[in-house]
Amino acid sequence: MSATRRQILARTGASVASIAFTGAFAELFAGTAAARGHTGYGPLLPDPEGLLDLPEGFRHRVLSREGAPLRSGEGPVPGSHDGMAAFAGRRGRVHLVRNHENGATARLGVPAVEGLTYDPAGKGGCTAIELDARGEVAGERVAVAGTAVNCAGGPTPWGTWLTCEETENRAGTNGYTKDHGFVFEVDPVDPRRTGAVPLTAMGRFQHEAVAVDPRSGIVYETEDAFDRPFGLFYRFLPRKPLGGTGSLRAGGTLEAMRVPGVPDLSAIQETGTVLEGVQWVPVPDPQARQTPIRLQDFGPRGITHAQKLEGCYWNGRAVFFVSSFARARAGSAADHFGQVWRYEPHRRRLTLVVVFGPGTGVQPPGESPDNICLAPGGGLMVCEDGDGAQHVYGLTRRGQVYPVARNAQNTGTEEKPEWGEFAGVTFSPDGRTMYVNCYAPGTTFAVTGPWR
Repeated sequence: MSATRRQILARTGASVASIAFTGAFAELFAGTAAARGHTGYGPLLPDPEGLLDLPEGFRHRVLSREGAPLRSGEGPVPGSHDGMAAFAGRRGRVHLVRNHENGATARLGVPAVEGLTYDPAGKGGCTAIELDARGEVAGERVAVAGTAVNCAGGPTPWGTWLTCEETENRAGTNGYTKDHGFVFEVDPVDPRRTGAVPLTAMGRFQHEAVAVDPRSGIVYETEDAFDRPFGLFYRFLPRKPLGGTGSLRAGGTLEAMRVPGVPDLSAIQETGTVLEGVQWVPVPDPQARQTPIRLQDFGPRGITHAQKLEGCYWNGRAVFFVSSFARARAGSAADHFGQVWRYEPHRRRLTLVVVFGPGTGVQPPGESPDNICLAPGGGLMVCEDGDGAQHVYGLTRRGQVYPVARNAQNTGTEEKPEWGEFAGVTFSPDGRTMYVNCYAPGTTFAVTGPWR
Protein backbone atom coordinates (compact mmCIF):
# COMPACT_ATOMS: atom_id res chain seq x y z
CA MET A 1 0.00 0.00 0.00
CA SER A 2 1.35 3.43 -0.88
CA ALA A 3 2.06 5.83 1.96
CA THR A 4 -0.61 8.19 0.65
CA ARG A 5 -3.31 5.53 0.66
CA ARG A 6 -2.29 4.28 4.08
CA GLN A 7 -2.49 7.80 5.47
CA ILE A 8 -5.93 8.26 3.94
CA LEU A 9 -7.17 5.07 5.57
CA ALA A 10 -5.67 6.08 8.89
CA ARG A 11 -7.17 9.56 8.88
CA THR A 12 -10.62 8.77 7.55
CA GLY A 13 -11.16 5.32 9.06
CA ALA A 14 -12.30 4.09 5.65
CA SER A 15 -14.35 0.95 6.03
CA VAL A 16 -13.34 -0.83 2.85
CA ALA A 17 -11.09 -0.27 -0.13
CA SER A 18 -11.70 -2.04 -3.41
CA ILE A 19 -8.59 -3.22 -5.18
CA ALA A 20 -7.97 -4.83 -8.53
CA PHE A 21 -6.49 -8.32 -8.48
CA THR A 22 -5.11 -9.76 -11.69
CA GLY A 23 -4.84 -13.25 -10.21
CA ALA A 24 -7.23 -15.79 -8.81
CA PHE A 25 -7.48 -14.31 -5.31
CA ALA A 26 -10.19 -16.77 -4.29
CA GLU A 27 -7.61 -19.57 -4.45
CA LEU A 28 -6.26 -18.34 -1.13
CA PHE A 29 -9.45 -19.50 0.55
CA ALA A 30 -9.88 -22.93 -1.02
CA GLY A 31 -11.57 -25.20 1.48
CA THR A 32 -12.99 -22.35 3.58
CA ALA A 33 -16.47 -20.89 3.84
CA ALA A 34 -15.31 -17.52 2.52
CA ALA A 35 -17.97 -14.84 2.84
CA ARG A 36 -18.56 -13.55 -0.67
CA GLY A 37 -20.62 -10.56 0.45
CA HIS A 38 -18.34 -9.37 3.26
CA THR A 39 -17.75 -5.60 3.13
CA GLY A 40 -15.99 -5.02 6.43
CA TYR A 41 -17.15 -3.80 9.82
CA GLY A 42 -17.22 -0.05 9.32
CA PRO A 43 -14.78 2.75 10.18
CA LEU A 44 -12.32 2.51 13.04
CA LEU A 45 -13.25 4.59 16.06
CA PRO A 46 -10.69 6.29 18.34
CA ASP A 47 -10.11 4.31 21.51
CA PRO A 48 -10.70 6.45 24.64
CA GLU A 49 -7.93 4.45 26.33
CA GLY A 50 -5.49 5.22 23.51
CA LEU A 51 -4.61 1.56 22.94
CA LEU A 52 -6.50 -0.04 20.06
CA ASP A 53 -8.93 1.56 17.60
CA LEU A 54 -11.73 -0.78 16.51
CA PRO A 55 -15.03 -0.67 14.56
CA GLU A 56 -18.27 0.06 16.36
CA GLY A 57 -19.51 -2.91 18.37
CA PHE A 58 -16.04 -4.34 19.01
CA ARG A 59 -14.17 -4.34 22.30
CA HIS A 60 -10.64 -5.10 23.34
CA ARG A 61 -9.12 -6.39 26.54
CA VAL A 62 -5.43 -6.30 27.39
CA LEU A 63 -4.45 -9.84 28.34
CA SER A 64 -0.78 -9.16 28.94
CA ARG A 65 1.65 -6.28 28.72
CA GLU A 66 5.43 -6.17 28.78
CA GLY A 67 6.99 -5.41 32.15
CA ALA A 68 4.02 -6.60 34.20
CA PRO A 69 4.72 -9.60 36.46
CA LEU A 70 4.05 -13.05 35.02
CA ARG A 71 1.29 -14.84 36.94
CA SER A 72 3.78 -17.66 37.60
CA GLY A 73 6.11 -15.35 39.52
CA GLU A 74 8.99 -16.24 37.17
CA GLY A 75 9.72 -12.59 36.37
CA PRO A 76 8.34 -9.77 34.20
CA VAL A 77 6.46 -10.29 30.94
CA PRO A 78 9.10 -10.14 28.16
CA GLY A 79 8.95 -7.65 25.32
CA SER A 80 8.94 -7.88 21.50
CA HIS A 81 5.68 -9.83 21.14
CA ASP A 82 5.61 -11.65 17.80
CA GLY A 83 4.08 -14.86 16.37
CA MET A 84 1.29 -16.57 18.31
CA ALA A 85 -1.29 -19.36 18.12
CA ALA A 86 -4.40 -20.35 20.08
CA PHE A 87 -5.16 -23.91 21.20
CA ALA A 88 -8.31 -25.43 22.65
CA GLY A 89 -8.11 -26.58 26.25
CA ARG A 90 -10.41 -28.50 28.54
CA ARG A 91 -13.77 -27.10 29.68
CA GLY A 92 -13.72 -24.19 27.26
CA ARG A 93 -10.23 -23.00 28.14
CA VAL A 94 -7.87 -21.49 25.56
CA HIS A 95 -4.08 -21.70 25.59
CA LEU A 96 -2.06 -19.02 23.81
CA VAL A 97 1.62 -19.50 22.99
CA ARG A 98 3.42 -16.24 22.20
CA ASN A 99 6.86 -15.66 20.70
CA HIS A 100 9.30 -13.00 21.90
CA GLU A 101 11.68 -11.79 19.19
CA ASN A 102 14.45 -10.81 21.59
CA GLY A 103 18.11 -10.66 20.64
CA ALA A 104 21.10 -10.80 22.97
CA THR A 105 20.77 -7.16 24.06
CA ALA A 106 17.03 -7.11 24.74
CA ARG A 107 15.92 -5.08 27.73
CA LEU A 108 13.07 -7.41 28.69
CA GLY A 109 14.16 -10.94 27.84
CA VAL A 110 12.35 -14.17 28.61
CA PRO A 111 13.24 -15.16 32.20
CA ALA A 112 15.48 -18.21 32.49
CA VAL A 113 13.65 -21.12 34.12
CA GLU A 114 15.29 -24.40 35.06
CA GLY A 115 14.36 -27.18 32.66
CA LEU A 116 13.01 -24.73 30.07
CA THR A 117 16.17 -22.82 29.14
CA TYR A 118 18.31 -23.76 26.13
CA ASP A 119 21.11 -21.17 26.37
CA PRO A 120 21.39 -19.02 29.52
CA ALA A 121 22.69 -16.16 27.33
CA GLY A 122 19.63 -16.20 25.07
CA LYS A 123 16.83 -13.72 25.81
CA GLY A 124 14.25 -14.98 23.33
CA GLY A 125 11.64 -17.66 23.80
CA CYS A 126 7.92 -18.14 24.34
CA THR A 127 5.39 -17.48 27.05
CA ALA A 128 2.09 -19.30 27.51
CA ILE A 129 -1.18 -17.67 28.57
CA GLU A 130 -4.08 -19.78 29.88
CA LEU A 131 -7.58 -18.30 29.56
CA ASP A 132 -10.59 -19.66 31.41
CA ALA A 133 -13.99 -20.28 29.80
CA ARG A 134 -14.90 -16.61 30.32
CA GLY A 135 -11.78 -15.45 28.54
CA GLU A 136 -10.08 -14.24 31.70
CA VAL A 137 -6.37 -14.85 32.26
CA ALA A 138 -5.99 -17.85 34.55
CA GLY A 139 -2.24 -18.30 34.19
CA GLU A 140 0.83 -16.95 32.44
CA ARG A 141 4.25 -18.58 32.44
CA VAL A 142 7.49 -19.15 30.58
CA ALA A 143 7.14 -21.88 27.94
CA VAL A 144 10.70 -21.95 26.58
CA ALA A 145 13.66 -19.65 27.30
CA GLY A 146 17.26 -19.16 26.30
CA THR A 147 16.51 -19.05 22.58
CA ALA A 148 17.10 -16.12 20.23
CA VAL A 149 14.97 -13.87 18.00
CA ASN A 150 11.83 -16.04 18.10
CA CYS A 151 9.89 -14.54 15.22
CA ALA A 152 7.12 -16.73 13.87
CA GLY A 153 6.41 -20.46 13.71
CA GLY A 154 3.27 -22.52 13.33
CA PRO A 155 0.93 -25.00 15.05
CA THR A 156 1.13 -28.78 14.59
CA PRO A 157 -1.81 -31.16 13.98
CA TRP A 158 -1.15 -32.69 17.42
CA GLY A 159 -1.64 -29.40 19.25
CA THR A 160 1.84 -28.00 19.85
CA TRP A 161 3.56 -24.83 18.70
CA LEU A 162 6.76 -24.77 16.66
CA THR A 163 8.70 -21.60 17.49
CA CYS A 164 11.40 -20.47 15.07
CA GLU A 165 14.68 -18.65 15.70
CA GLU A 166 15.31 -15.99 13.05
CA THR A 167 19.07 -15.93 13.43
CA GLU A 168 22.20 -17.87 12.49
CA ASN A 169 24.32 -16.75 15.44
CA ARG A 170 26.76 -19.37 16.64
CA ALA A 171 28.19 -20.04 20.07
CA GLY A 172 30.65 -17.27 20.90
CA THR A 173 28.66 -14.63 18.99
CA ASN A 174 26.87 -11.96 21.04
CA GLY A 175 27.77 -13.88 24.18
CA TYR A 176 25.79 -16.98 23.23
CA THR A 177 27.05 -20.26 24.65
CA LYS A 178 25.27 -22.46 22.07
CA ASP A 179 24.50 -22.35 18.36
CA HIS A 180 21.19 -20.77 17.37
CA GLY A 181 18.95 -20.86 14.31
CA PHE A 182 16.71 -23.78 15.22
CA VAL A 183 13.06 -24.75 15.67
CA PHE A 184 11.77 -25.67 19.14
CA GLU A 185 8.52 -27.47 19.97
CA VAL A 186 6.33 -26.04 22.75
CA ASP A 187 3.47 -27.80 24.50
CA PRO A 188 0.93 -25.03 25.29
CA VAL A 189 -0.58 -26.90 28.24
CA ASP A 190 2.53 -28.34 29.88
CA PRO A 191 5.75 -26.81 28.46
CA ARG A 192 7.88 -29.15 30.56
CA ARG A 193 6.76 -32.03 28.36
CA THR A 194 8.68 -30.48 25.48
CA GLY A 195 11.41 -28.62 27.38
CA ALA A 196 14.04 -26.66 25.48
CA VAL A 197 15.28 -29.12 22.88
CA PRO A 198 16.32 -27.82 19.43
CA LEU A 199 14.94 -29.81 16.51
CA THR A 200 18.30 -29.80 14.80
CA ALA A 201 17.31 -32.05 11.88
CA MET A 202 14.92 -29.31 10.71
CA GLY A 203 17.94 -27.16 9.86
CA ARG A 204 19.91 -24.26 11.26
CA PHE A 205 19.06 -21.07 9.39
CA GLN A 206 17.11 -17.81 9.76
CA HIS A 207 13.73 -19.44 10.27
CA GLU A 208 10.51 -17.53 9.87
CA ALA A 209 7.36 -19.67 9.74
CA VAL A 210 6.28 -23.30 9.35
CA ALA A 211 3.19 -25.17 8.17
CA VAL A 212 2.47 -28.88 8.63
CA ASP A 213 0.68 -31.01 6.04
CA PRO A 214 -1.95 -32.76 8.22
CA ARG A 215 -2.05 -35.77 5.87
CA SER A 216 1.63 -36.54 5.46
CA GLY A 217 3.20 -34.78 8.46
CA ILE A 218 5.68 -32.99 6.16
CA VAL A 219 6.74 -29.64 7.60
CA TYR A 220 7.25 -26.67 5.25
CA GLU A 221 9.60 -23.91 6.39
CA THR A 222 10.36 -20.37 5.20
CA GLU A 223 13.70 -18.59 5.57
CA ASP A 224 13.90 -14.82 5.99
CA ALA A 225 17.57 -14.24 5.15
CA PHE A 226 18.67 -10.61 5.35
CA ASP A 227 21.28 -10.56 2.59
CA ARG A 228 22.14 -12.20 -0.72
CA PRO A 229 21.66 -14.90 -1.62
CA PHE A 230 18.23 -14.69 -0.06
CA GLY A 231 16.31 -17.41 1.72
CA LEU A 232 15.02 -20.78 0.58
CA PHE A 233 11.74 -22.62 0.89
CA TYR A 234 12.23 -25.96 2.65
CA ARG A 235 10.39 -29.13 3.48
CA PHE A 236 11.25 -31.49 6.32
CA LEU A 237 10.31 -35.15 5.98
CA PRO A 238 10.13 -36.48 9.56
CA ARG A 239 11.20 -40.02 10.27
CA LYS A 240 8.07 -40.41 12.44
CA PRO A 241 5.38 -38.29 10.75
CA LEU A 242 2.30 -37.31 12.74
CA GLY A 243 3.66 -39.06 15.77
CA GLY A 244 2.54 -36.46 18.26
CA THR A 245 4.56 -34.46 20.77
CA GLY A 246 8.24 -35.22 20.54
CA SER A 247 8.06 -37.11 17.24
CA LEU A 248 10.03 -34.44 15.39
CA ARG A 249 12.99 -35.22 17.65
CA ALA A 250 13.33 -38.54 15.87
CA GLY A 251 14.94 -36.70 12.97
CA GLY A 252 14.29 -36.77 9.27
CA THR A 253 15.43 -35.29 5.97
CA LEU A 254 15.65 -31.59 5.12
CA GLU A 255 15.21 -30.57 1.49
CA ALA A 256 15.13 -27.24 -0.36
CA MET A 257 12.86 -26.29 -3.25
CA ARG A 258 14.26 -26.02 -6.77
CA VAL A 259 12.04 -24.62 -9.51
CA PRO A 260 13.68 -25.54 -12.82
CA GLY A 261 14.83 -22.44 -14.67
CA VAL A 262 13.83 -20.05 -11.84
CA PRO A 263 16.72 -19.07 -9.57
CA ASP A 264 14.76 -16.18 -7.99
CA LEU A 265 10.99 -16.20 -7.43
CA SER A 266 10.79 -12.40 -7.68
CA ALA A 267 11.45 -12.73 -11.43
CA ILE A 268 7.91 -14.14 -11.80
CA GLN A 269 5.57 -11.16 -11.96
CA GLU A 270 2.37 -12.36 -13.63
CA THR A 271 -0.28 -13.67 -11.27
CA GLY A 272 -1.64 -17.04 -12.19
CA THR A 273 1.74 -18.22 -13.46
CA VAL A 274 2.06 -21.97 -12.94
CA LEU A 275 5.48 -23.57 -12.48
CA GLU A 276 5.43 -27.33 -13.03
CA GLY A 277 7.88 -30.02 -12.01
CA VAL A 278 9.02 -28.57 -8.68
CA GLN A 279 12.00 -30.49 -7.34
CA TRP A 280 13.22 -31.05 -3.79
CA VAL A 281 16.97 -31.25 -3.25
CA PRO A 282 18.54 -32.70 -0.08
CA VAL A 283 20.35 -30.07 1.96
CA PRO A 284 24.06 -30.99 2.06
CA ASP A 285 24.61 -29.83 5.67
CA PRO A 286 21.40 -28.99 7.59
CA GLN A 287 23.49 -27.89 10.61
CA ALA A 288 25.33 -25.27 8.52
CA ARG A 289 28.54 -26.15 10.35
CA GLN A 290 30.79 -24.26 7.96
CA THR A 291 28.49 -22.60 5.42
CA PRO A 292 24.94 -21.20 5.68
CA ILE A 293 22.51 -23.50 3.90
CA ARG A 294 21.55 -20.95 1.25
CA LEU A 295 25.26 -20.72 0.28
CA GLN A 296 25.86 -24.46 0.08
CA ASP A 297 26.48 -26.34 -3.16
CA PHE A 298 23.19 -27.70 -4.52
CA GLY A 299 24.72 -28.90 -7.76
CA PRO A 300 25.11 -27.39 -11.23
CA ARG A 301 21.40 -26.54 -11.51
CA GLY A 302 21.51 -24.48 -8.34
CA ILE A 303 18.55 -23.76 -6.06
CA THR A 304 15.63 -21.28 -5.97
CA HIS A 305 15.87 -18.22 -3.70
CA ALA A 306 13.42 -15.48 -2.68
CA GLN A 307 13.66 -12.32 -0.59
CA LYS A 308 11.69 -11.94 2.66
CA LEU A 309 10.00 -15.33 2.85
CA GLU A 310 7.72 -14.95 5.87
CA GLY A 311 4.14 -16.15 6.47
CA CYS A 312 3.36 -19.81 5.81
CA TYR A 313 0.10 -21.72 6.30
CA TRP A 314 -1.65 -24.88 5.16
CA ASN A 315 -5.10 -24.74 3.55
CA GLY A 316 -7.00 -27.38 1.63
CA ARG A 317 -4.43 -29.54 -0.16
CA ALA A 318 -1.74 -26.90 -0.50
CA VAL A 319 0.76 -24.84 1.44
CA PHE A 320 0.78 -21.07 0.95
CA PHE A 321 3.77 -18.88 1.68
CA VAL A 322 4.44 -15.16 1.54
CA SER A 323 7.32 -13.14 0.16
CA SER A 324 6.77 -9.80 1.91
CA PHE A 325 8.68 -7.78 -0.70
CA ALA A 326 11.61 -7.84 -3.11
CA ARG A 327 13.96 -5.02 -4.07
CA ALA A 328 16.22 -5.14 -7.11
CA ARG A 329 18.61 -2.69 -5.47
CA ALA A 330 19.11 -5.23 -2.68
CA GLY A 331 19.90 -8.01 -5.14
CA SER A 332 16.52 -9.51 -6.09
CA ALA A 333 15.72 -10.18 -9.74
CA ALA A 334 12.82 -7.71 -9.69
CA ASP A 335 10.74 -5.48 -7.40
CA HIS A 336 7.43 -6.35 -5.83
CA PHE A 337 5.47 -5.31 -2.75
CA GLY A 338 4.41 -8.78 -1.70
CA GLN A 339 3.73 -12.16 -3.30
CA VAL A 340 1.61 -15.09 -2.18
CA TRP A 341 2.59 -18.50 -3.58
CA ARG A 342 0.72 -21.80 -3.48
CA TYR A 343 2.50 -25.14 -3.63
CA GLU A 344 0.47 -28.31 -4.31
CA PRO A 345 2.53 -31.30 -3.20
CA HIS A 346 0.42 -33.89 -5.04
CA ARG A 347 1.01 -32.06 -8.32
CA ARG A 348 4.52 -30.74 -7.67
CA ARG A 349 3.14 -27.42 -8.86
CA LEU A 350 3.83 -23.88 -7.72
CA THR A 351 1.42 -21.05 -8.54
CA LEU A 352 1.82 -17.31 -8.05
CA VAL A 353 -1.57 -16.40 -6.62
CA VAL A 354 -1.17 -12.68 -5.88
CA VAL A 355 1.37 -9.94 -6.52
CA PHE A 356 0.90 -6.75 -4.52
CA GLY A 357 2.21 -3.36 -5.48
CA PRO A 358 1.63 -0.17 -7.49
CA GLY A 359 2.95 -1.75 -10.68
CA THR A 360 0.17 -4.35 -10.66
CA GLY A 361 -2.68 -2.20 -9.42
CA VAL A 362 -2.88 -4.36 -6.30
CA GLN A 363 -2.50 -2.41 -3.08
CA PRO A 364 -2.12 -4.71 -0.06
CA PRO A 365 -2.35 -3.94 3.64
CA GLY A 366 1.00 -2.26 4.11
CA GLU A 367 3.90 -2.49 1.75
CA SER A 368 5.00 -5.81 3.22
CA PRO A 369 2.25 -8.23 4.35
CA ASP A 370 3.62 -10.18 7.30
CA ASN A 371 1.81 -12.49 9.74
CA ILE A 372 -1.43 -13.82 8.28
CA CYS A 373 -4.19 -16.15 9.39
CA LEU A 374 -7.44 -17.50 8.02
CA ALA A 375 -10.45 -15.74 9.48
CA PRO A 376 -13.21 -18.05 10.78
CA GLY A 377 -15.85 -16.38 8.59
CA GLY A 378 -13.72 -16.57 5.47
CA GLY A 379 -10.89 -14.53 4.03
CA LEU A 380 -7.62 -13.52 5.62
CA MET A 381 -6.42 -11.35 8.47
CA VAL A 382 -3.11 -9.63 7.73
CA CYS A 383 -0.76 -7.86 10.13
CA GLU A 384 0.71 -4.69 8.69
CA ASP A 385 4.47 -4.19 8.99
CA GLY A 386 5.36 -0.94 7.28
CA ASP A 387 5.72 2.78 7.88
CA GLY A 388 3.20 5.09 9.49
CA ALA A 389 0.02 3.89 11.17
CA GLN A 390 -0.15 0.13 11.75
CA HIS A 391 -3.27 -1.94 11.14
CA VAL A 392 -4.74 -5.38 11.14
CA TYR A 393 -6.59 -5.67 7.84
CA GLY A 394 -9.08 -8.16 6.51
CA LEU A 395 -9.01 -9.34 2.91
CA THR A 396 -12.19 -10.75 1.41
CA ARG A 397 -12.50 -13.42 -1.24
CA ARG A 398 -13.46 -10.72 -3.73
CA GLY A 399 -10.21 -8.88 -3.10
CA GLN A 400 -11.49 -6.10 -0.86
CA VAL A 401 -9.38 -4.72 1.95
CA TYR A 402 -10.99 -3.48 5.16
CA PRO A 403 -9.47 -2.29 8.45
CA VAL A 404 -10.07 -4.34 11.59
CA ALA A 405 -7.79 -2.64 14.14
CA ARG A 406 -5.30 0.22 14.37
CA ASN A 407 -2.55 0.57 16.95
CA ALA A 408 -3.21 3.75 18.95
CA GLN A 409 -0.10 3.49 21.15
CA ASN A 410 2.19 6.29 19.99
CA THR A 411 5.76 5.43 20.97
CA GLY A 412 7.17 8.54 19.25
CA THR A 413 6.29 12.18 19.74
CA GLU A 414 3.31 14.29 18.75
CA GLU A 415 5.38 15.83 15.98
CA LYS A 416 6.88 12.52 14.85
CA PRO A 417 4.49 9.76 15.91
CA GLU A 418 5.49 6.10 15.69
CA TRP A 419 3.42 2.98 16.10
CA GLY A 420 4.59 -0.59 16.63
CA GLU A 421 3.69 -3.27 14.12
CA PHE A 422 1.09 -5.96 14.71
CA ALA A 423 2.02 -9.64 14.87
CA GLY A 424 0.66 -13.05 15.76
CA VAL A 425 -2.97 -12.56 14.75
CA THR A 426 -4.99 -15.69 15.55
CA PHE A 427 -8.53 -16.68 16.53
CA SER A 428 -9.97 -18.69 19.39
CA PRO A 429 -11.06 -22.23 18.49
CA ASP A 430 -14.72 -21.12 18.47
CA GLY A 431 -13.95 -18.15 16.21
CA ARG A 432 -15.48 -15.60 18.59
CA THR A 433 -12.30 -13.86 19.73
CA MET A 434 -9.36 -12.48 17.79
CA TYR A 435 -6.04 -12.40 19.61
CA VAL A 436 -3.27 -10.16 18.33
CA ASN A 437 0.03 -8.76 19.54
CA CYS A 438 1.41 -5.27 19.35
CA TYR A 439 5.16 -5.73 18.95
CA ALA A 440 6.13 -2.59 20.85
CA PRO A 441 5.16 -1.83 23.49
CA GLY A 442 4.60 -5.57 23.84
CA THR A 443 0.86 -5.99 24.33
CA THR A 444 -1.47 -8.94 23.77
CA PHE A 445 -5.10 -8.07 23.03
CA ALA A 446 -8.32 -10.09 22.93
CA VAL A 447 -10.87 -8.54 20.53
CA THR A 448 -14.52 -9.52 20.69
CA GLY A 449 -17.48 -8.30 18.67
CA PRO A 450 -19.88 -9.24 15.88
CA TRP A 451 -17.44 -11.39 13.92
CA ARG A 452 -19.03 -12.85 10.81
